[in-house]
Formats: sequence, structure tokens, C-alpha cells
Amino acid sequence: MTRTFDPVIRELRDMLLQMGSRSEAILQKSLRALEERSVQLADEVAIDDIDIDRLDVAIDFAILEALALNAPVAGDLREVFGIKMIATDLERVGDLARNIAKSARRSADRAELEPPEALDRLARSALDQLRRSLDAYARGDVETARGVLEGDDQVDAEEDVVIVQELTEIARDASIAPQAVDLILVAKNLERVADHATNIAEDVILIIEAQNIKHAAKFGATS
Repeated sequence: MTRTFDPVIRELRDMLLQMGSRSEAILQKSLRALEERSVQLADEVAIDDIDIDRLDVAIDFAILEALALNAPVAGDLREVFGIKMIATDLERVGDLARNIAKSARRSADRAELEPPEALDRLARSALDQLRRSLDAYARGDVETARGVLEGDDQVDAEEDVVIVQELTEIARDASIAPQAVDLILVAKNLERVADHATNIAEDVILIIEAQNIKHAAKFGATS
């Protein structure tokens, strides 16, 4: 038997996956803007971010309408709650991509500074974390979600490498400080993307297993 709430869940899932696809695309575009020193791509990112914001608002509206007009059971409520949390993380990914695009725009007006290889590795890792977290949601795959959680430490380590390298470059040549600082900002934004991917993975586990593992390590340390 088809439940009355099933079409609602399907619509919300479709909207969320569309938002996820756009979040991946905007992050890739912001990194291309940085690599190509493209003001045009950086400006496009700002426009793309507005589309992501619109989807976030549309999901909010659809959730409120669904809760007002239907009587969801516990499992439905858990997924609706998870969808809202994931949408919030994806909206913030869009904001972070916009931050990276701002750094790209500034770098286009300055003397070129070759980004370190560590930044390229960090960008690939952050994108991979985001993709895998969304894939885990799309497929209902808890094991993939747990793999995202395990990859977070690697991203943090890669961010540290970029920061140390750029601070070392500044110490050698203060004239490149503005460019180097922007590369550090890009690294920090990428690390935050990976943090949001981790949040998404935790939400997938909550939706599927009804297990809230947020801050589990901290709680375990104090128990």
C-alpha cells in the first residue's frame, strides 16, 4: 500500500539531491576560478550560490507544508529532520564556494603565486568527501557514510600542510603575503566543506539507523 507521506518524501529527496548536485558543481567552479584566475567564473559562482539558497528555502517551505498537512510516523519525521539538516549543510557549502571564488577574484588582480600541491590534494579530498556523503544519502549506504567520517582526519592534516607551507613562504618573501593568505583562506574553506560532508554522513546514519553519533567522541571522553 502506498502511504500518503511517500510522495512527500520522494519530492524532498529529489529537491535535496538537486541541491547536492549544484553544491558539488559550485565548489568545482570556484576551484576552477582559482586555478584559471578567472574573474568570470568567480562571478558565476556568486550567481550559482543564489540558486542553492532558493532550493534551501523551497525545501523549508515543502517541509513545513508537509508537516502541516500530513501525519508522518517516526521514521518519516527522522528523514524529514535529516533532509533539513543536510540542506543546511549544502547551503553552507555554497557559501564556502563563494568564499573561495572571492579569493580567486582577488588573486586574478595580483602577481601569480603557484598554489602548493598540498592545496590540490586538499581540494580533491574535500570534493571526494562531499561526493561520498551525498552518494551515501542517495543510496542509503551507511558504510559509505562511515567511510566519510574516517576521512575527516586526512583533510585536517592536508589543511595543516597548506597553512605551514604558505606561512613559510610569507617568511621568505613578505611581498607575496596577500596571495599566500588567500591560499590559506581557500584551505580553511575546503576544510569546512569536508566538515559539512561529515555532518551529512552523520545525518545519513541518523536517518537509516536512528542513531545520533554527533559529538560521540566528546561524549565518550567524558563518560
